[in-house]
Amino acid sequence: MNHKIEILTTPSCGNCKVVENMLDELNISYDIIDVTKKPEYLEKYPIFTAPAIVIDDKLEFTGIPKKQELLEKLS
Repeated sequence: MNHKIEILTTPSCGNCKVVENMLDELNISYDIIDVTKKPEYLEKYPIFTAPAIVIDDKLEFTGIPKKQELLEKLS
């Protein structure tokens, strides 16, 4: 089953790369959304920390999830 995954990031987000690398390792495709360029995402998902991971239009994680938790959400 293919999920729609979006990583909400900011330009200065170091942890975002960690999440991107995790998804790359798992061979999972995702879109990167820079919330400074798309503030409408902040209205929809009121996050205070980046990265945030949105799966199928639902905010699932803020910060870096454990790989196991991420896999459970995607299975």
